[in-house]
Order: sequence, then C-alpha cells, then structure tokens
Amino acid sequence: MNKILAKKHFGQNFLKDESVLTQIIQSIPKLQNTLEVIEIGAGLGDLTNKLLSLGSITTYEVDKELVPYLKERFKQALSMRALQLEVGDILQIWEKENLREKPYFLISNLPYYIATPLIIKAIKDSMCRGFLVMAQKEVALKFCADTGESDFSALSVLARSIGEAKLLFDVSPQSFNPPPKVTSSVFLLTKTKYEEKDFLEKLEKLLKIAFNMPRKTLFNNLAKSYEKAKILECLQKLGIGINKRPHEIDTFFYHQLLKFL
Repeated sequence: MNKILAKKHFGQNFLKDESVLTQIIQSIPKLQNTLEVIEIGAGLGDLTNKLLSLGSITTYEVDKELVPYLKERFKQALSMRALQLEVGDILQIWEKENLREKPYFLISNLPYYIATPLIIKAIKDSMCRGFLVMAQKEVALKFCADTGESDFSALSVLARSIGEAKLLFDVSPQSFNPPPKVTSSVFLLTKTKYEEKDFLEKLEKLLKIAFNMPRKTLFNNLAKSYEKAKILECLQKLGIGINKRPHEIDTFFYHQLLKFL
C-alpha cells in the first residue's frame, strides 16, 4: 500500500520503523496541559496514531487521496474529537502570522523540500512554544550548530534567537518507505524567549547578507549592502575583528549589529 500511495511531488517518505516512531514519542518534552499538539503531514498515520497517546491532536495533510484512508483508520478518534484532520497545503494555510489561535507544540516528519521554510515559520510563530521535527540531517545540523562550528549559519542564529535547538538522533533511509537518498535527523527546539516577528524578519534579512558567502569575512559580505565606514564603526563598537567569518560571530552580536545598522 505504501508504494502505491507515496507521491514524489509531495516529497512523501512514509516512516515505517516502529523503534524510530517510539523514539520520537519518548523524545517529546513534558508538555503543559494547555498546549495543543499539532502534527504536519499525517501520511499513513503511524506517527499520528502514537501521538494520540498524548491526548487530543490536530494533524494536517496535503494529499487528498490519503484522506479516505485516514478517516477510516481514525474513525473512532475523529468521532470522539480526539483527532482533528485538516486537509490542505500547510504553506498556504500558514500564510497568516500564527498557525493556531492558541499555544501549541509542533511535531512533524517534515517533507525535505519544505522543511526549512516551515521551521522558520514555527520560529516566527508566537503561538508555537517549541517543536520536535525530523528533517534532512544537513538542515537539522544548520539549525542546531554552535558558534564557531562549520555548520553555524543564519538558521542557527534564528533558532538561538528564540531558544535552544538540540540534535537528538539520526534516522537511516531504511526506516522509510520509499527510502530517501539522505540521512534524516530528529531535533528539538524549545522556545525560552519571544522576539517580535518584525524583529526576526529584519534579522533574517541581515543574516542572508552576512552569510551570503560563508567563507568570506563578515565585513566583506556586509560591504555589499552597507557603507564600509558604518560597518567598521559597528564592528569596532562590538569588538569584532575585521577578519572574522560569519560562523565565528555569536548570536548576541548579530542582534547588536542589527540595532547599529
């Protein structure tokens, strides 16, 4: 059944490994009773089924052909309102500032092709209190890296601006049907502070410039968009050496840089 249902254009790789599904559930932090649990991408419902042990959840699914199967599989949970099934493209549904009207925790085996934009949306969403997601390992490393590490990137700074991201474990291609060509990783982000969406969007623009050419110095990258004298003044005030590369600068300094520039 999995082979018939998996669709390339939706980036579907159904997680079938029972031990990985259990590991995901065991990795979810203890949630407050007031938090709604949201899943993006129900797929065949194997993770959804396990998430129901946490209480009532809402799951989003883009593939209309999977809906009859999901409605049949979760007939009881749907009728008891333990499960709410929302059908549609999550990127279109999430065009407004917040995905939900009340605080929630997000859990998802994210399709690779939309993983980064969805994680950034969750970071900016003031109702999202944190998330446990699976993405391509390469992407997960960028969100979880520490200052000075080669993977430290604009995504690391965004994640650290609102909390702490932690890489939990890797998942091999053989855990999926069909198997993807890359290794996946599950990571957890717990929000400990809340920045205004406007601030995060301005920071994101600055970071795109700062990390445009990661091997070049921060000064050289910034010089393409800002006056050199202004950059030199900012770096001097912050005590940042002119030869520092973007991945060597701490998140705090990027926040200060944004204020100065």
